[in-house]
This record gives sequence, C-alpha cells and structure tokens, in this order.
Amino acid sequence: MRSTFHGIEVSKRGLFAQQSALNTTGHNISNANTEGYTRQRANMQATMGLPYPGMFASIEPGLLGTGVNVTSLQRIREEFLDVQFRTENKHYGYWEARRDGLQKIEVIMNEPSETGLQKVMDELWKSWQDLSRNPESLSSRAVVRQRAIALAETFSALTTSLNELQRDLDNVVQTKVLDINSMAKQISNLNQQIGDLVPHGYRPNDLYDQRDLLLDKLSKMAEIKVTPGENGMVNVTIDGQPLVNGREQVTMAAVKNEVTGFYDITLGEEPFTPRSGSLLGTFEARGIATVGADGSVIKTGPVPDMIKRLDTLATTLAAEVNKLHSTGMNLNDIEKRKTDPTAPLEGLPFFVDANDPAGKAPPTSAASMKVNPAILTSLNAIAAAKPEKNDTGEGTSFYGDGRNALDIAAIKFDMLALVIDGTGKQEMSTLDDFYRYSIAQLGVDSQEAQRMEKNSEILTGQVDTQRQSVSGVSLDEEMSELVKYQHAYNASARVMTSMDEVLDKIINGMGRVGL
Repeated sequence: MRSTFHGIEVSKRGLFAQQSALNTTGHNISNANTEGYTRQRANMQATMGLPYPGMFASIEPGLLGTGVNVTSLQRIREEFLDVQFRTENKHYGYWEARRDGLQKIEVIMNEPSETGLQKVMDELWKSWQDLSRNPESLSSRAVVRQRAIALAETFSALTTSLNELQRDLDNVVQTKVLDINSMAKQISNLNQQIGDLVPHGYRPNDLYDQRDLLLDKLSKMAEIKVTPGENGMVNVTIDGQPLVNGREQVTMAAVKNEVTGFYDITLGEEPFTPRSGSLLGTFEARGIATVGADGSVIKTGPVPDMIKRLDTLATTLAAEVNKLHSTGMNLNDIEKRKTDPTAPLEGLPFFVDANDPAGKAPPTSAASMKVNPAILTSLNAIAAAKPEKNDTGEGTSFYGDGRNALDIAAIKFDMLALVIDGTGKQEMSTLDDFYRYSIAQLGVDSQEAQRMEKNSEILTGQVDTQRQSVSGVSLDEEMSELVKYQHAYNASARVMTSMDEVLDKIINGMGRVGL
C-alpha cells in the first residue's frame, strides 16, 4: 500500500532534480567566456516505480511512479573533433613558427630599401666609376674609402643581427621545452586528481576541461596522441615518444651541444627530434646542425643559409676587388716609378680580414671584412691606375690613369662562380644577381609560409567552430533552459503545496464529526 506521504516525496525529488538542473545551467552561464570550458547537462531519469496492486486494478500489478533523479552531469563534447582539432593545430603551429622566423630575417635584410645592402653595393660600384674619371681627386678617393667602409660595416651588421636572431631562436627552443614540461606536469597532476575522484563515483567535469585545454595547447607544439587510461586518466605521447603516463611525467630537457653550439632536446634522457608543430618550425628557422665525418659542423635552415650567402657574397666580392687592386698602381707607386721604373708596387689588398694581426689576409666571412688599414691611413694607397708594360717588362703609369678603378667598377657585371660555404655547390652569377636571388628566395619562402599559415589557421578555425557548436555555451540556449527548469521547479513546489493541503485536511479535518 502506498505511503500517505508519497506525493511529498515525489515533489521533493522533483524540486531537487530541477534545482540541480538550474545550478548546472547557471554554471554554464557563468563560464560562457571561460577558455576551454565545455557546457554540461543534467541528465534526468525517472526513479524506480513501486508496485501498486488494487481491488480494481488489472491482473498485472501496476508501477507507481516515485519521481525523478539526476543520474549524471554530462559534458557535451565530441572526441572526434578534439582529435581533428589537434591534428590541424600542429600544422598551424609549424607554419606560424616558420613564418615568424622568415619575417624576422626579412626585417633584418630590409630589402628593397634605400638603406639595404643592395643600395650600399651600388654606391660602392658608382664611387669606383666616379674615381676612374678623376683618379687624383682626394674627394673621389675619400668617397670610395667611405663607401667601402659602409659596405664592410653593413656586412658585419647583417651577420651580427642574423647570429643574434639565431641565438634568440635557440633560446626559444629552450623556452618551448620548459613550456612542454610545465604542461606535462599539469596534465599529470590533473590525472592524479581525476584518478583519485573517479573510483568514488564522482565525475570531475571541470578537471577534464582543464586537462583538455592543456592538451590543445600542447598539440600546437608537436604531434600528440592521447589514449585513455584507468580511472579517467590519459596517457600522452609527443611525436611518438611517451610524455605522460597516468600520474607520471617524462621530463623533457634542452641540453647545449658544445660542438654545434645549439640546444639539443632529450626526452627521458633519450635524444628527441621534433617532427611537427611549432617546435619543429623554430628548429628549422634557427638551423639544424649536423656533424660530418671529418668533425665539421653543417648548419641548414633559413638563418644559417642566409649567413652562408652573405659570407659567399662578401668573400667573393673582396677577392675580386683585391685581385685587381693588388695589381694596380696607387699614387705612391706612380710617384716612385717616376724615378725608378722598376720599383716594386705596393700591391695592397683593398679588403682584409679583421682577425688577421698582419692585416694582409683576405676576409674569411662577412663579419670579418674590413678595409685595409693602409688605405684607412692614406687615400694615396687606393690603386686607381694600371701599370704600363714595355718590352723589358718594366712599367710606369701616369696621373689621370683611372683604368684600374674602371675595371673594379666593372666587377658588378662579371659572371663569377660563387661557392656556397658548407654545401660545395657553385652558382654562376653576377654579385648583384646572386644577392637579388637570395633576397627573392627569402621573399618566396616567406610568402609560402604566410600562405600555409593562413590555410592552417582557417582549417583549425573551422574545426574549432564545429567543436564550439557542440561544446560551447550558447547564452540564448541556456536562457531557454533556465526558463524551462524554473517552471518545472515552480510546478513541483506547487504540487508539494497541494499535497501539504491534502495532508492538513486529513490530519486536522477528518474524524471531527459532531465536535
């Protein structure tokens, strides 16, 4: 036989269930702008009914309803979209890092512009041409010297800036490793909290959200694979190697390689080479170093490639200018040969290596290129003339001879075999075309990186939009749910009030006939 207070119990359960749904809706609304939050839903189910046989009931006993109960607070999330988002996110991270590195190189090179290396080289060739028309002019000689100093300083400044960018990108690799370690630690800590709660029947939805947000951020740095573990925990691999195993984290470290000068990465004390994500993009932009069989270090990547091209351009330019300048005659030679036609020429190289104590060796890199100190000391040391050879091999020259300066100016148009340092490849080109090609290739690579980054961003955004359509909080939808649960709560309260009036009549109004 049913309880007299059965209606009160049914109403109470209704109140509790609708109140739980209202609280869940309020939680959704409160976190509408919380990053990584997944909307939740209170799943309700009718509680187990009671048998209610009666005198006029059918042969089969009926079940008397006992109300409603909230069975779970469900996260509305699609796992497939999470996997798809993280797959696209690694591509976006890679192209973003690559684009960032190439754009920084473009800023350093600053081409085309009125202050770039191309303009400085043009001014140098022009100054030699002007000197050929007036070779005794001290002002023309001073301009040649100053243009040459500007060229050497520009080469040095560009190389220094590129080396600094390389060091900065190397430090970014170390920073990214620290970020990955931090996120892996947080994931393992969340795994521990979740693993402690789930066995007791709890569903820690907000902890799941925090963990998924960390996994999303981690997926931008490298390819990750997430597999379920016991008691709600997950295991995470990064580029195929374990990073998080339940409650345990595998430590990633950046270790300075004394041979290459770059940071190498280890994961669990084993070598780790990134294969995707922003970590790979930063690796490539900085340069990937390999040690050859002879112990030489070969660095490949946008930054080291540009440094190699500048070194090739500087050393080839210096060699060609030095070859003509050292065989030409300066004002001192002309003066000496007036009295002694067989007097030896000074044979000064125009450009020398800044690291050579004797100041005679040719520059070995763009960074070490400088004008010969003898020319810095005296403008007379600039060899604008050519020696005149007679039948005996003796030679004199004369004031007003600017043929050597004209030949040096013509180097701009000479086809030369330029060897890229470290690669052994030769490129037949003029110096100007070689530099223009280097800048053009940088621009093409940068545009390609920008295009791929934009495409990856669009794809990632589309997947995230789909994911948000499932998991995101819609305030309009939540407000309609709020009204629905509020009306249900009010109705349950009204049922309880009615049952209270019925019980009051039974308790206080019955059995009082005749009183």
